[in-house]
Amino acid sequence: MLYEESQSSATRRTLTASALLLRRLHLDGPLLASLAAVVAFGLFVLYSAAGENLGLWLNQVERLALALVAMLVLAQVPPPWLRRASPLLYGAGIVLLVAVAVHGTVGNGAQRWLDLRIVRFQPSEIMKLGVPMMCAWYVHERPLPPSLRDALVLLLIIAVPAWLIARQPDLGTALLVASAGVLVVLLAGLSTIVIVLGLAALGGAVPVAWHFMHAYQRQRVLMFLDPAQDPLGAGYHSIQSQIAIGSGGVFGKGWMNGSQAQLEFLPERSTDFIFAVIGEELGLLGQLFLVGLYLTVIGRALYLASEAQDTYARLVCGSFALTFFVYAFVNTGMVSGILPVVGVPLPLVSYGGTAMVTLLASFGVLMSLNRHRKLVGA
Repeated sequence: MLYEESQSSATRRTLTASALLLRRLHLDGPLLASLAAVVAFGLFVLYSAAGENLGLWLNQVERLALALVAMLVLAQVPPPWLRRASPLLYGAGIVLLVAVAVHGTVGNGAQRWLDLRIVRFQPSEIMKLGVPMMCAWYVHERPLPPSLRDALVLLLIIAVPAWLIARQPDLGTALLVASAGVLVVLLAGLSTIVIVLGLAALGGAVPVAWHFMHAYQRQRVLMFLDPAQDPLGAGYHSIQSQIAIGSGGVFGKGWMNGSQAQLEFLPERSTDFIFAVIGEELGLLGQLFLVGLYLTVIGRALYLASEAQDTYARLVCGSFALTFFVYAFVNTGMVSGILPVVGVPLPLVSYGGTAMVTLLASFGVLMSLNRHRKLVGA
C-alpha cells in the first residue's frame, strides 16, 4: 500500500514538473503532444516509403530537430515583438522573392531556390508566415469587418508574393500562401457585398489564370478530369496513387509490404504521394488514424485561437490552424484523385525540411501568442 502511494506521489510530482517546464517554455502541452504524435507516425511511415533508406530517414530526423528548435525559439518571442516584426518579415520575404527571380538557382525546371553559399533555401516558405502575419498586422487596429478599401489593400498584400511565387513556377506554394492570407481576411469578417465582389472577381480571373499557366500546369488540370487520357505520362501519378490506396483495403498489406511502393510503381512515394503508401500498407484504418491526429492538432489550435487576447493574435492563430488544414486537405485530395496534382507535401509526414520548419515555426508563433497571454493573466 505504501509502495503504491509512493509511486502515485512520484507520478504526480513528475506531471507537475512537466507542466511547469512547459509553462516556462511557453509551450502548450496538448498541442505539443498532438504534433509529436503526427511526427512520430510520419517517421514510422517514411522509413518504409523511402525503401528502408536509413540515410534519408536520418536526414529527416535532423531536419525535424531544426524545426523543433525553430518552434521552441519562436515560442519565447513576446507577442508585441511578433506583431512589430510582421512588416519586416513580409518585406524581407518580398525582397528575397525578387532576388530569386533575378539570381535564383534553377532545379527541376523551376527557379525557386536562393543559394547563399552557406545555405540553400526557398524564400517562398517565409511567406507562409509573412503573409498572414502581415494581413493580421494591417487589420489589427482598424475597424472590423474590413471596409472595401481595406479588403483591396489586403488583396494586394496577398497577390504580390503569390504572383512572384507562381512565376517561379510553384503553383502549389502560391496557392498555400494566398490561402493563408485569405483566411485572415475571412476570419476578420467581411460584408456580403465584399464577398460577392470577391467571388465574381475570382470567377473572372479563371480564364486569365488559365492563359498564364504553364503547359504542364494545364496538363495537370486536364489529367485530373481524365487521367486515363495519358496513363503512362501525365496521368501516371494519379492512376498509380489510386491503385495503391485501393489495393490496401481496410487493413492494408502491412508495413513495408506495399507492392506499389516497394516495387517503385508509385512515384514520389516519400514526398508528395506518401499518403498513398499509408493507404496501401496500413489501409483505410491507417489513413483515418492520421486524419484523426490532424483533426486533433487543428482542433486544439483553433481552441487556442479562440482564447486569443487581441485581433492580431486571433487572426494569426486562426490562419495558421486553418492553413494546416488546407495543407492536409490538398495533399490527401490530390493523392485520392479528388483534386489536381499541385505538388503540396503531406504536413509533418512527407520527406523534406523546409516545409516542416515552416509548419512547426508557425505553431511556435501560435503558442507564443497564447501562452504569453496566460502568464500575463496569472
